[in-house]
Amino acid sequence: MDLRQFYRKIREVKATITDQFVFIASTDTEDGGRSGVINEVTREAAARLLVEGKAVLATPDQVAAFQSAIVEAQKRLEKAEIGKRIQVAIISENEDRVSARKPLNK
Repeated sequence: MDLRQFYRKIREVKATITDQFVFIASTDTEDGGRSGVINEVTREAAARLLVEGKAVLATPDQVAAFQSAIVEAQKRLEKAEIGKRIQVAIISENEDRVSARKPLNK
């Protein structure tokens, strides 16, 4: 492929993309690329991947599923972080009564 044509195509595709960041869905490639992997990339990266045939623009359904998966992952991460910080001490009634009767050392 002629490099001039390649970069011209990239500029043309880039001109059609209005947002600074877009969601793309990968396609199967000969070098091991898996199809259906969603990523948010810059307009320049998206244009290059589209021209190379390694990705397509993600559908609104794919974007919604990707964003909900990110929200769920963030919730799980926050829960795990809170779980690390919470400390619980279990005291039986007998231990509580014994410690209440002990005089304080002053």
